[in-house]
Amino acid sequence: MPVEDILSRGERSGLVRRLTGKDLIGFGIGIIIGTGVFTLAGIEAKDHAGPAVVLSFVIGGVVAALAALAYAELASSVPTAGSAYTYAYATLGELFAWIIGWDLLLEFALGAAVVSRSWSGYIANLLGLPQAWFGEDATVNVGAVLIIAVLTVVAVVGIRESSWVTNALVVVKVAVCVLVIVAGLFFVTGANLHPFIPPAQPAESSASALEQPLVSAVLGMEQSVYGFGGVLTAAAVVFFAYTGFEALANLGEETRRPRRDLPVGLLGSLIVCTLYVLVAFMLAAMVDYRQIDEGAPLAAAFQSVGQPWVAAVISLGAVTGLTSVMMVELVTIGRIGFAMSRDGLLPPKLSQVHPRWGTPHRMTIGGAVVIMLLAGFIPISELSDMVSIGALSGFLIVALAVPVLRRTKPELERPFRMPLSPVLPVITALACLYLMANLDVVTWLRFAAWLLIGLLIYFGYGRGHALLGRRDAQRVED
Repeated sequence: MPVEDILSRGERSGLVRRLTGKDLIGFGIGIIIGTGVFTLAGIEAKDHAGPAVVLSFVIGGVVAALAALAYAELASSVPTAGSAYTYAYATLGELFAWIIGWDLLLEFALGAAVVSRSWSGYIANLLGLPQAWFGEDATVNVGAVLIIAVLTVVAVVGIRESSWVTNALVVVKVAVCVLVIVAGLFFVTGANLHPFIPPAQPAESSASALEQPLVSAVLGMEQSVYGFGGVLTAAAVVFFAYTGFEALANLGEETRRPRRDLPVGLLGSLIVCTLYVLVAFMLAAMVDYRQIDEGAPLAAAFQSVGQPWVAAVISLGAVTGLTSVMMVELVTIGRIGFAMSRDGLLPPKLSQVHPRWGTPHRMTIGGAVVIMLLAGFIPISELSDMVSIGALSGFLIVALAVPVLRRTKPELERPFRMPLSPVLPVITALACLYLMANLDVVTWLRFAAWLLIGLLIYFGYGRGHALLGRRDAQRVED
């Protein structure tokens, strides 16, 4: 689709421009700081990387930063709803756009489901609620369903109201991260950091061949944990922690000065989230990695050193942090579906904007219903890796779109430019692909199944109803 058409269409979308650069940074931090730092850091330290989980966060952060540079250029050049989906439409064509839009819906829907179940567990621990309704073993996780329902109301009422809620929650969880770093300094034990990268050792005999990283399966390598391979596997998983900043690129039609504020929001939120590395270091330095609690690692770490009040504050921070993540993910799903529906790839009613609240209410509510079904019945362990592979595939496409758009539209105004193109975008794409290769085989199989379902929908509905295809057919007839 011509970039000019995308830009002109965005000016008459009906979405209301209310957000500033400050609001976008709040949204970015709101979705980035959450499950990754409060849960995945402990799980990956114990299962794959040991104290070197710190290095895993650094690797994931570097790849995310490279992708953010690509997003910043495209978001400032093509500031519309749809994020990577729209960028792919403008550079690689309709089929690639559908695939990446379908991937983004997967990423944010599963991400919200994962986070809602984590939220349910933390709130149960804080308030002493019954595990039969709020725990991972619940037949139906009522807590996860209820929090999604409540936040959907906020997301539908308005983008400005959503940003107020998100910014308030962001202040709380950033303060909690700072508390972990400062208080943790008094309980650092050097012995817990040695060996920093535990030597590689064979995986448990009970491990399935489908549970090994794809790169190991392809190369016929023996299954193992720890070592530098374990660090890379953990990096691919904790990349989940950085996913979400791309949600900001979906808010281009609701930002007052998108060409300036979108790069500020994308890069500013990632800079603040370097807190991840310091928090992961404190966890590794306070607790022997073999003894880390996988359910609430940070809270349990302070419990183990006789600081229950810090543990309680961390649990409260986890609840607020996870709430803001879900808030932004719900907003993002609405905007991605809105863009795809507006292009004819999804039913047109999903792109209707509420006359009073100025939000894509039908898509937001429809996405929330799917999330509630996932969150109510499917355990976290079955969902989390899929979020990383969906995000990495999106980042890969965005990185490649930068040099393509520069070649096809050299005259396009670019308030922000990714340096060293096309070399750095290609390096970014390869880094994303390599992290994807370190996710396990079963994740790839599930991802392939999701893509197959998406292609069936595209060829069965989207291709025949797409505005671009109908316009081309009309030109042929004329």
